[in-house]
Amino acid sequence: MKRRKLLQTAGLATAGMLMPIGWNSWVAKGIAKSQNPQRLVVIFLRGAVDGLNVVVPHQEDDYYAARPTIAVPYPGEKDGVIDLDGFFGLHPALADIVPLWKQNSLAFIHACGSPDETRSHFDAQDYMETGTPGIKTTDDGWMNRLLAALPKDRPTQALNVGNTTPRILKGKMPIASISPGKNSVRALPVDRPNISKAFDLLYSQNDVLSKVYQEGREAREEILAELNAEMMSSSRGAPPANLFVDDAIEVARLMVGNTRTQLAFMEIGNWDTHINEKASLNKSLKSLGKGLATLIRELKPIYSDTVIVVMSEFGRTVKENGNRGTDHGHGNVLWLLGGGIRGGKVYGEWQGLSESILYQKRDLPVTNDFREAIATILTQHMQISNSNLVKIFPGYQLAGNLNLFSTFR
Repeated sequence: MKRRKLLQTAGLATAGMLMPIGWNSWVAKGIAKSQNPQRLVVIFLRGAVDGLNVVVPHQEDDYYAARPTIAVPYPGEKDGVIDLDGFFGLHPALADIVPLWKQNSLAFIHACGSPDETRSHFDAQDYMETGTPGIKTTDDGWMNRLLAALPKDRPTQALNVGNTTPRILKGKMPIASISPGKNSVRALPVDRPNISKAFDLLYSQNDVLSKVYQEGREAREEILAELNAEMMSSSRGAPPANLFVDDAIEVARLMVGNTRTQLAFMEIGNWDTHINEKASLNKSLKSLGKGLATLIRELKPIYSDTVIVVMSEFGRTVKENGNRGTDHGHGNVLWLLGGGIRGGKVYGEWQGLSESILYQKRDLPVTNDFREAIATILTQHMQISNSNLVKIFPGYQLAGNLNLFSTFR
């Protein structure tokens, strides 16, 4: 059996717990601790969440006319919108994050998204993850390119929560992974003493595969030590509320703890609401809101240095369909949370919902490129230089029309 296959058999080369991604990549040992304390968490809502029913323009008559059965009722009515600023309001299932709005650490950018017009989930997700809309040949993701521009730290500097490596984190830089849910610290074959000893001996040299193995083992040991210690002290036998809450707790503990995780990516599915959207959003948004509130609570020691971005591949049609749902659209809403965010505001250019304004007479237009929002975060929060920014988002010119932070870092 070839050595590469042995790594897969041991479980180290799967997304089950860790692994620097890419057989030709590793993090050099003996490097200094990162001097950049800023953190970034990206949460991707796969399936295209209906942004118009998340951040609701409750003063737009066209909104209610287009959605006779699925519109969120006016503020003050039963199950009505939670008013934010007199014009926009929040879906009531997201009540858990309303305090963040009041504390000015939650903001939204409406009519935001990719300028590419595709209605394909897969293409749209790829474009937002690679940061190159309309270009299918981009192999790596913008978060991996961001990692390359940051001062290097441990193999756990970038974390993926998932069973496969997402496009956004693919590239030459190594990352660590944990499985979603409560099984992220489950035993792997390589954890058995006799197997680990054999593998340590087999991969003790300085060749590429040995380096990959050694960094993977180091990342796994750090993550296991951190999560096992925290679970023992804090769980007290209480069952988790849901899967996302579990993931949020683990990500926060790794970012706060000794692993010094600086970048993290999480994903949540089942947002493709063609049918019975109201019931689906009520359930999913409640879980998301609880998870975000939990994540922020657990991040408290470093929350002032953390930005959380919630994004989705595109929005949905303004008009509801015949199945009390919505179909694939265009513009959407981007969420921003963080201690340094200038919150309590809906950013971006909002043009209304009249048919003459709508994209192809059916969708919310994209008047705010998602790259402008991310690039602003990278420059104002992550301290990325303009020379590195063009590598992270090739071909994009930062307009600089968003002032998202109360103070520059």
